[in-house]
Amino acid sequence: MEKRKKEVLVIEDILGSNKKIASSIRQKLEEKGILAVNLLSSPGSGKTTLLEKIGLKLKDRYKVGVIEGDIETERDAERIRKVGLPAWQITTHGACHLEARMLARLFDQIPADLDFLFIENVGNLVCPASFDLGERLRFVLLSVPEGDDKPRKYPEAFITSHVFIITKADLLPHLPFDANRVTQEALEINPKLEIFRTSAWNGEGLDNLCAFLEKKLQELRAKNA
Repeated sequence: MEKRKKEVLVIEDILGSNKKIASSIRQKLEEKGILAVNLLSSPGSGKTTLLEKIGLKLKDRYKVGVIEGDIETERDAERIRKVGLPAWQITTHGACHLEARMLARLFDQIPADLDFLFIENVGNLVCPASFDLGERLRFVLLSVPEGDDKPRKYPEAFITSHVFIITKADLLPHLPFDANRVTQEALEINPKLEIFRTSAWNGEGLDNLCAFLEKKLQELRAKNA
């Protein structure tokens, strides 16, 4: 029992420290008018591909940057750079999530004139949900090949998010994925979720998602005006 209490205290201390750092990051980003978006999902759901497509749609009108979180390699950051966006890689070397302190170390490298800062978290629907990174928006992604049973299995990822994105929607006719069921289940967990269906393959939903992001950027800047 004593060991369990010590473990709980350690976790509470980590989360408390993370919360303070995240709050500081959020304040600094919002003072600069930068809309930060944290993306959560399992590996292979299409986070990087979605960011490539969003970046291509936004980069002619806005300045967009991406922080990539992975256990190893700089592959995703290299992909983002190839579409003409600045990207910063965080390799956790085993940790299953990003923490605010990791972003704080990069803060001086992030241009002050960015409009959007996307943070691609480590592929995992469990641990990342517990760590605020100073974002204004949190997206949770679920791809059609993963199945439609995930919201109840990983509720915290949906409870803590603002937006739920079904990715690889072009596969809906070919796989046993009930989009209406998963949407209803997600909204039962978090009624405030905004829902989007997207396909990086055929472009479905991408314009609507970008319009939503632009609206949220305008709201942030109007708040600070």
